[in-house]
Amino acid sequence: MAGKKRPPTVLAELDPAASDSSQDEAAARAAPAGEVPAKKKKKLAMEVRKQRKQLDKDRHRQSAEKAAAAPKPQPAPAAAVEEAAAAVPVPAPAPAAAPVVAGPGLHMNVFRDLASPEASLREAAAEALVAELLEVQRAYEKEKAAREEEGEGDRDGHSQMEAEKEDGLDNCAPAVRYAIRRLIRGISSSREFARQGFALGLAAVLQSIKAISVEAVMKLIPALLEYSASMKGPEAKDNLLGRLFGFGSLARSGRVLGQWKRDKSSPILRDFVTEVVQLGNKKRYLTEPAVALILDLTRKLPDEAVFSEVLDTPCVQDWFNRAANVGDPDALFLALKFQERTNVQREIFGKLLPYPFSLDIFFTEEHLLSLAACFKESAFCLPRIHSIWHVITDMLIREEASQSDNNTSSSKKHKKSKKGSSSEDSKKNLRNFCEVIIERSLLLSSHDRKHLAFNIIIDLLPRLSPSSIQVILSSKVVLGLMDILSNASSWLYNAGQHFLKELVSLVSNDNDRCVAVIINLQKYSFGRFDSLTKTRTVKGLIAKIQNGQDCLHLVQNLMALFVDEGSVTDEPSDQSQTTDENSEVGSIEDKELAGEGNADLLKSWVVNTIPFVLKNLKLTSKGSSLTDSEMIKCIEEKFQVQTEILKFFAVQGLFSASLGTEVTSFELQEKFKWPKAAISTSLRNECIEQLQLLLEDAQKDEALHVSGVKSNDLGFYFMRFINTVCNIPSVSLFRTLSSNDDNAFKKTLATESALFQEERKIATGLDSTKMHVIRYLLIQLLLQVLLHPEEFWEAAIDVIICCKKTFPSIAQCDNSSAPESVEGGTEESDEDGSEEPNEDGSLESIDVLVQTFLSVLPHVSGPVCFAIEQVFRVFSDEITETGLLDMLRVVKLDLKGSRRQTDSDDDEDEARVDIEDDDEMEDADVGNVDDATDEMGEEMEDDSADEVDEDQDDLEETVDNKVKDGDDAEATKDGEDSDDSDGMDDDAMFRIDPYIARIFKERNNLPGSETQQSQLMRFKLRVLTLLEIYLQRNPGKKLVLEVYAFLMQAFVKSHSADGNEQFRQRIGGILQKRIFKAKECPKGIDVELSRLESLLQKALHLASRSRYKAVASAAQNATFWILKIINSKGCSKQELASVVDKFQYMLNDYFSNKKSRLKIGFVKEAFRRNPWVGRELFGFALQKIGSTKAEYRRVQTLELVDCILKSWVGDDVSSASKVLKKHMALLCELMQEILTKMPENKSRRQEVRRFCTRALQTVTRLNLKEKFQKKLSSEAYTLCEAQLGAAFVPFRQ
Repeated sequence: MAGKKRPPTVLAELDPAASDSSQDEAAARAAPAGEVPAKKKKKLAMEVRKQRKQLDKDRHRQSAEKAAAAPKPQPAPAAAVEEAAAAVPVPAPAPAAAPVVAGPGLHMNVFRDLASPEASLREAAAEALVAELLEVQRAYEKEKAAREEEGEGDRDGHSQMEAEKEDGLDNCAPAVRYAIRRLIRGISSSREFARQGFALGLAAVLQSIKAISVEAVMKLIPALLEYSASMKGPEAKDNLLGRLFGFGSLARSGRVLGQWKRDKSSPILRDFVTEVVQLGNKKRYLTEPAVALILDLTRKLPDEAVFSEVLDTPCVQDWFNRAANVGDPDALFLALKFQERTNVQREIFGKLLPYPFSLDIFFTEEHLLSLAACFKESAFCLPRIHSIWHVITDMLIREEASQSDNNTSSSKKHKKSKKGSSSEDSKKNLRNFCEVIIERSLLLSSHDRKHLAFNIIIDLLPRLSPSSIQVILSSKVVLGLMDILSNASSWLYNAGQHFLKELVSLVSNDNDRCVAVIINLQKYSFGRFDSLTKTRTVKGLIAKIQNGQDCLHLVQNLMALFVDEGSVTDEPSDQSQTTDENSEVGSIEDKELAGEGNADLLKSWVVNTIPFVLKNLKLTSKGSSLTDSEMIKCIEEKFQVQTEILKFFAVQGLFSASLGTEVTSFELQEKFKWPKAAISTSLRNECIEQLQLLLEDAQKDEALHVSGVKSNDLGFYFMRFINTVCNIPSVSLFRTLSSNDDNAFKKTLATESALFQEERKIATGLDSTKMHVIRYLLIQLLLQVLLHPEEFWEAAIDVIICCKKTFPSIAQCDNSSAPESVEGGTEESDEDGSEEPNEDGSLESIDVLVQTFLSVLPHVSGPVCFAIEQVFRVFSDEITETGLLDMLRVVKLDLKGSRRQTDSDDDEDEARVDIEDDDEMEDADVGNVDDATDEMGEEMEDDSADEVDEDQDDLEETVDNKVKDGDDAEATKDGEDSDDSDGMDDDAMFRIDPYIARIFKERNNLPGSETQQSQLMRFKLRVLTLLEIYLQRNPGKKLVLEVYAFLMQAFVKSHSADGNEQFRQRIGGILQKRIFKAKECPKGIDVELSRLESLLQKALHLASRSRYKAVASAAQNATFWILKIINSKGCSKQELASVVDKFQYMLNDYFSNKKSRLKIGFVKEAFRRNPWVGRELFGFALQKIGSTKAEYRRVQTLELVDCILKSWVGDDVSSASKVLKKHMALLCELMQEILTKMPENKSRRQEVRRFCTRALQTVTRLNLKEKFQKKLSSEAYTLCEAQLGAAFVPFRQ
């Protein structure tokens, strides 16, 4: 059962199980029937329904158990009964009951299987039900016919009982009547899959058993499934859905249509449509499936029958007439479906469809406004999209497709005009639909309708052309989406994210659609879609475009967006047009979109995005895997995109048209266009800067191309383009140049052209490379001249002069090509003083070039710096000491103090004072010291580290101020021998001062600009890059020592309180990588030993006195590097004596001064690499061990002496013997003293024994045993014998 109360029924033809089941059901119903009136006032209706359902479940279970337990009837019982009847005479009534028991019956388990979750079981149950009912009906009809022939009545009384129901099923067997009623009640059940299964069974039974009256079933469905306005909750919903499924079963069975076909005058079809329409009007959720049921029923009807039996019915006409006013999307859906099928031109659809009907009239603004209520009400079924939208979408797409077909089939004579008009009509209808329905109806309404609008757009997008996408993604749609995504707490935030995700996935594989989406999103958000929505949608879409032609297509669209500003400014940007009382309040940033400067924001985004598109075509990862032909194709594609971008930036950034906004160049065969409104200065500057970056990238890409594949010269193309555009009469530069700038501009053009011609003449080599890099430097300087008035013309002239001196053929070519302009330019340059630095002839052209670089490096952009680096790289072999020192002085520049103060004090004194100031810093600052790796210090760490720290803390606490003064004086004395004692003369200072003067320029001190210190630091870092290039290409030159000296001083000063971390790390990296670890070191007779000794002394001082680990580590590495250079000179012992003195002074300071921070591990490593130094200091070390009071330092020195002894293993035996003989007495005394005062610490005692053992082994190896025994006192002998044990056995007397 389906949970519905049934009247008692007696089935005469059921099998025993069925009979028992019927009796149980009657008993079960009888019990609550008497109780319900008594409990009516106590129980609620919901409880009664629950009780009924529970009784139904119990009854089903009991019937199933009885059916399984009862034996199945055998096929032979009928014959057996007949034989028994013939053999045994019985009264007359007995034989009449036998056929009833033995006849066909209905099993209850088929109803249970109709509600099964598995579709196959439901289908099998329906087939079994039909088969059983057919047998029952045949038996009933046969028996009824036999009774009629015999003239007997219904002796069993079953027919009378069923007739009392008056259900109209008079010709059906009782089991069939029962099945029909039970099936109708079952389709109203809310159990899972019950409604589907019982509807399937009902349709199958109606289709198979013709005796069932269709009219009777149509009346029985509403009679059994009662509904009234007072009914609420699940019961009303179940009954209404049951009715819908019942009428659906009637339609699917084909009985309604079949009966009408047999008798076309029958009102069955009209009655059925009336019942379905009335049912659909009861609830909103029933209307759409009711329409689907009507369409399914009338699918096989002829058009005339559709009009007479469906459309002309009063209920349908009344429905159509009021649908437009109340907003019924289902009526509109039905009308469009019938119009599509019949193509009727009759006024039978009320206001839903225009008369006469056509797509152009339907999509007019007036008609769409009349249907706006219907479209709004279709949002009730979200998240599912109503069927009306699929029809509307098909109409829009079908119209576009049909017009496209008409265009292709039209004659060639009118093809162009028809194509344009058809396309415009299609876009007009789509535009009307989007404006009226999407923008004005849905987006301005509730959240559900906004959500519906985005769903419709997603449904439309895959089927629209790229040009139509620009129509549907209008300004209001984009602004509405931004309003949603800008607020994460919005009710529609998840819907907006889903829309954006679907949008990206739809256009990802179609670059044309992708470009259209990019343009529209940025066009109506003024280039700020990603920033306002906090996504990376636009950037992600741009990154997907990697093909050359697609990149070119996107770039062209971006250029058109930049120029065609009318389409942007005409669109409304008021955020309120996409919001209503239900929408979230837009953010402040959203409201700012309506302010001034929106067009500039969009143009700025275009300017900065175009280079990003070009990055997708880089060949860095493909260059090694492509063949030459593929590489050439890629280069050509990229060059084509580069030239388009270059022309755009050049036209928009450098030129302006005096007549209109469009200019045609007949020489280039191109048309140039500018925006109607004048381009702002900031936008022009951005264009020029992007132009510089484009040329820089082109220069970088040239190094990536494989050999044999020649790249295109973008620089030459740019200069030729500039010359051509300058010759157009109606085009001029965006600003009027001063005389100096104009002179530099013209000379730069001429010199670059001459360099290009000369480069083409000579073979590939160093000279051609020099010309090429200088050409690009001139191009960058030309753009700097245009970008910054009266600032860079001198630099451009100086570079041109250096070019003419370096390449005399350039000057000859220049004189022959343009003598007048060159002469005028020379005179002007003389007057301006551009050649003043070289008037005395003391400076080489390369020095002038270096000074020019230094004059522009503080303020030029990154591309100009890159061009300077490339020029410096190819000319680095020619750099003189003058130019190099100019660069090194920049590294030590400081804004503190004046030039005279700097002149009065040596730079070394400043460095030394900085070093001594390090000693005077408080201990609290030690924690802020750079924790650079100190490899030498880590190697000599002892097990007694805790005690060492305590000793050092005690030493630091007892530091006396007088000792500080003495150290300061000593440092000042050392400073007199500084490597920078050359004393910067006035000429040098006047060359340096302009650099600082440029930093103090007023334009750089405006509010919001960089600070003077940051500008100076940027200047230093750029100079360091040039110095690193020099060191990389000239590691063995003498000037490397000068570079080291300056960099080391700057490195020490950078550790002061106001030092810059980036500057410090950069210098440390250059020292370590380009100097200390370089494959070559300065060699030759030009390297003076006195200079090396001076540098060594400072390095040793820093290694022993600096509290900064990074400085001490750099000084230690510098010591090893300087000693390596000294060893390469092959100096005599007398010449090396001063070197030994430096080490001895350092060790003496270690033993006598508590401020010394010398790491013995560093000294051991120096002695290991340079054994001759340790051999000379062996006696000094032995003396210092004996006089050292601190136990820790005594043990440390023992390790040092032990290291010296180890170095004698592979040394010359004779020289080692001489040294040991000379200091044998000191060695014996030392052993006696240290064995007498054995340390208490276990590890230190082991170190003492290890040293003594090493000394004995060395004496034995050098055959000095007898000499040692003679020098050893009796007391020392006793100590050695007691403390050394087996190691002293060979020396026993």
